[in-house]
Amino acid sequence: MFNKSKIKKIHFIGIGGIGMSGMAELLAKSGYSLTGSDLKENDRTRFLSSIGLDIFIGHNIENISDADLVVYSSAVDTENIEIKAAQRKGVPIIKRAEMLAELIRLKPISIGVSGTHGKTTICSLIGSILFYAEKDPTLAVGGIVKSFNTNAVSGKGDIILVEADEYDKSFLSLFPTISVVNNIELEHLDCYEGIEDLKESFKSFVNNIPFYGFAVINTDDNNVNSIINNIKRPLISYGINGKADYRAKNISFNKNNSNFDLYVKNKKIDTIYMNIPGLHNVYNALCAIGLCRELGIDIEIIKNALINFKGVKRRFDIKYKDDQYIYIDDYAHHPTEVSATLNSVYQGWDDKNILSIFQPHLYSRTKMLYKDFAKSLLKSNSVILLNIYGSREKPDKDVSSKLILDELIRLGHKDAMIVDDSDLIDKLKNKIKPNSIVITMGAGNIFMHGDRIVRLLSK
Repeated sequence: MFNKSKIKKIHFIGIGGIGMSGMAELLAKSGYSLTGSDLKENDRTRFLSSIGLDIFIGHNIENISDADLVVYSSAVDTENIEIKAAQRKGVPIIKRAEMLAELIRLKPISIGVSGTHGKTTICSLIGSILFYAEKDPTLAVGGIVKSFNTNAVSGKGDIILVEADEYDKSFLSLFPTISVVNNIELEHLDCYEGIEDLKESFKSFVNNIPFYGFAVINTDDNNVNSIINNIKRPLISYGINGKADYRAKNISFNKNNSNFDLYVKNKKIDTIYMNIPGLHNVYNALCAIGLCRELGIDIEIIKNALINFKGVKRRFDIKYKDDQYIYIDDYAHHPTEVSATLNSVYQGWDDKNILSIFQPHLYSRTKMLYKDFAKSLLKSNSVILLNIYGSREKPDKDVSSKLILDELIRLGHKDAMIVDDSDLIDKLKNKIKPNSIVITMGAGNIFMHGDRIVRLLSK
């Protein structure tokens, strides 16, 4: 880690992001003086302020006046005035991924969880098991784990667990002792030339682990399977359909509950029960189980951790439930994730009317995948589309939510519309039917409608 005699104060640009805020919290707990800035206030900036960090809303050259090091997220433009000011002053500047790489050096065992989907849930499941096993781990994950009420935990044990994000190829800066690859799917074409480039990066990530480490991989994923022969490290496999070291059989779902028989090398070990739904979470659990058993954790501890796992905020997060209505908020922002969320509803509640409210995230993703988004949303009885949340991207006049709407209509959907954010609650009043599940999905600010939706349903 950095020499504390030289690095006393660290400034984070874009500190309100879930990954940046988690690292800032960990460093603050490690004794560093932290400041941060972001364009807008949010839950994470308010939380960091509450634990004593100086958080500035808006970017200003004065924000870095006494910083010894500046860290910035991938969402921040390198022309940012605080970055430019730091350059003029000769203050070291590093990306978020470089700081994360420094953090994982703090512990002898480091776990990097990668994959297009499922990283946050897998990290949270592994972290929960490690806590039940009294390993006192350090965590930096991409969501608020309900059991900890934070996305960053500073433990005194020998294990650190982090998400390894493929965006901007940033995970190639990490050299964990254990790696996970849950799946590989076409995504982030602003950073990758295509699926082969993406697979090559995942292969390099796995081969970054030391010879004494191991990788945990999902062999049911075709793209993961295609790189196995080029991986030069020990592999532990998990899956449902094919041959794998850790397998799930006799899977069943009921509302928000899942259970399956766990097989290890074709021998039944036990039955696993969880209070999280969906086939995708069976895969997530298999990954966590396999990794933790390889670390020597007893199956009874693992079972106890899984049955008591409370989930992650914004991952199939049930915000309201009564005799007539259920409201679920989810981070799904890729067609595969939207399908997984809606399939979880069908598997658990096959008698409910489904009203999906979807906010597309990024113009580039919408342009590339609008047909797939429409196919995934077809499972909904009713669809409300919000306008695209552009995030780090500039608006594209040729790309809007209408691309998805037109494709939904072409595919035969009879109840889909686009609604402005300000009109959402009024439209919902007229569309909600008895015995309905309302789902908000997206990686933008759609969750901010949650309290008003709850108030509407509870009247």
